[in-house]
Amino acid sequence: MKPIKCIIVDDEPLAISLLENYVRKIPFLELVFSAENPILALEYLQNHEADLIFLDIQMPELTGINFMKIVGEKKKYILTTAYSEYALEGYEHNVIDYLLKPVPFERFYKSASKAQERFSSSESGESYFFVKSSGQQHRINFSDILYIESIKDYVNIRIPHEEYIVLDTLKSLENQLSGRFVRVHKSFIVNLDKTKNISIKKIVLVSGQEIPIGESYRSNLLNKIV
Repeated sequence: MKPIKCIIVDDEPLAISLLENYVRKIPFLELVFSAENPILALEYLQNHEADLIFLDIQMPELTGINFMKIVGEKKKYILTTAYSEYALEGYEHNVIDYLLKPVPFERFYKSASKAQERFSSSESGESYFFVKSSGQQHRINFSDILYIESIKDYVNIRIPHEEYIVLDTLKSLENQLSGRFVRVHKSFIVNLDKTKNISIKKIVLVSGQEIPIGESYRSNLLNKIV
């Protein structure tokens, strides 16, 4: 696997220095740019490639949340901030992890390893991912998933006879899944290979679970099944 190209965006010089030092210690990370001003980072991304952004949330020129809204889901993020109350808002975007300052190296390395796993799975076309639920890491095969439901700040990944409650978003998981998975509602992603019947208003899965179809998602669903 090629190194993950990283940029660091933080308005605190000491925080940037610390993260730069951490990145250089990890062989599978490659630091390509860092900036105290998020506007400079936006300009850099217009002309250069980067895979992963270590991003502070509370910055005077542009907040990290607004930065992600501008850059969009094509990049992955690890959020770094001294304010824990921003964590759940950050998870609404394509966020891999959340680091609370001051960040110890062992916590940073764990977060970087999580990013490596995400990128590695994407590049190799793996048919599974790992999720943390109830304090443990679980391997879930894509082919086993019946549906994924958003529950406030968490998602419920349902497989036959079991479910996993995970701190994540449907958007983040949607970016990892492909093929026969489709978003059919603001709160649901379903595996079309597990469907028994599809009507105008609902989908019935092989488990007997009925999933509603949102009006704004109906046309995309029809494109998947015709």
